[in-house]
Amino acid sequence: MAEVSRSFRSSLLPQFPRNLRGSLSRRSAFSPVLPRRSSARCSLSTASSSRAGISEGGAISWGCEIESLENAEELQRWLTESGLPPQKMGIDRVEVGERGLVALKNIRKGEKLLFVPPSLVITSDSEWSSKEAGDVLRKYPVPDWPYLATYLISEASVMGSSRWSRYISALPRQPYSLLYWTRSELDTFLVASPIRERAIERINDVIGTYNDLRDRIFSKYPNLFPEEVFNIETFLWSFGILFSRLVRLPSMDGKLALVPWADMLNHSSEVEAFLDYDKSSQGIVFTTDRAYQPGEQVFISYGKRSNGELLLSYGFVPKEGSNPNDSVDLLVSLNKSDKCYKEKLEALKKHGLSTPQRFPLQVTGWPSELMAYAYLAVSPPSMGRQFEEMAAAAASGESSFKKGISYQELEESVLQFILDSCESSISKYNKFLQGGGSVDSPPASPGQVNRKLLLKQLASDLCTSEQRILFRTQYILRRRLRDMRTGGLRALGLFNGIRNIFK
Repeated sequence: MAEVSRSFRSSLLPQFPRNLRGSLSRRSAFSPVLPRRSSARCSLSTASSSRAGISEGGAISWGCEIESLENAEELQRWLTESGLPPQKMGIDRVEVGERGLVALKNIRKGEKLLFVPPSLVITSDSEWSSKEAGDVLRKYPVPDWPYLATYLISEASVMGSSRWSRYISALPRQPYSLLYWTRSELDTFLVASPIRERAIERINDVIGTYNDLRDRIFSKYPNLFPEEVFNIETFLWSFGILFSRLVRLPSMDGKLALVPWADMLNHSSEVEAFLDYDKSSQGIVFTTDRAYQPGEQVFISYGKRSNGELLLSYGFVPKEGSNPNDSVDLLVSLNKSDKCYKEKLEALKKHGLSTPQRFPLQVTGWPSELMAYAYLAVSPPSMGRQFEEMAAAAASGESSFKKGISYQELEESVLQFILDSCESSISKYNKFLQGGGSVDSPPASPGQVNRKLLLKQLASDLCTSEQRILFRTQYILRRRLRDMRTGGLRALGLFNGIRNIFK
């Protein structure tokens, strides 16, 4: 499945995904565990229950199992009949439980592939099978993301008459993102990872969007938007599809689109090929940045995303050390017992920061914003005039520490502050990785056992990769502190030696 998505911020979703950009998710084949639908406002803490429009086994009633080649081949036949030109790639199983596109012929570096015509792309301009429902939704100020989520559900609910029935049949019933982890699973398996908070935030944003649409629109037109079809379960499904497949096409004025067939492409951190509209061929294409031999899997990039972000949207974690863009957020806080706590907090708030605050760490180092925050955290009352400068630098990334201005007297304290925060995070990872996670209630079926094992493995892979970055940061900080302290002792010894000479 392939996608390249971006930020989705609107009045409906006040805090939606950060810099979404992606494609394909890796996935497995367990059925979703979804929140219960009720007349009350939905929340993440709700549990599974009966639902209309959902199959008896708890899965969405449309779509297919992720490993299904038959549905994907049916999709390709329909696309070919509808105007998709001959392809140099074909659908195949590329890993256990995973589909992808492989080269059928030799493919050169720099070659354009796909050429999906705009008529076979789903956008906010696509025609609704239920014209009345489309007319109603257009009357309201609904942003593209929730509009497309509603459109996808509407088309899926009338599969017999929808133009997109073959496409929807090839979509997974389970988009394998963190949207489909229960709160208990998030708390158990991702207790050490900062991605847990982002997953909870995302789920609550989707739920809030559904509640808003239900209250403002669906409840007023129950015949067009019946609750047995338009409910929180189907919205989690449709948003899962959008998060893992929606692309933004720069050459079409940034239009958001679902691009059938292109979304069978998988991700590699080693390529930098992205989908876009090609004006000369008038189709959606990508340009290869490497050559492929027949039988090799062809990749695109979902963008420069961390392992946690890939798990969040796409449900997979790259092999350890294979993602050069991997990072982990480090949580740092002001000390509430600090005599200047209120003044420092006010300076942070003025620049849109808070305590605690997260900053990304990579194997290659940490951002200047983290250093600026740490300077503020450890600075004494005598440096009150610099609080504003430090907070501004922590917020903007455009460090206001001008040349010639430094706080050498604080540097050791700053590095120790970051090291303490780093080691606090490491201890959480150690606890999870050494003790493992176990859910509160035992699985009721073999399928649930497989699901728990898969989630635990994904969480272990993520935590291992994030802990690796923390260990590297810890090593660098300890070495710098050792060198500083060793150098200080040498300087002190030299000073004492000179003093003794003059005695």
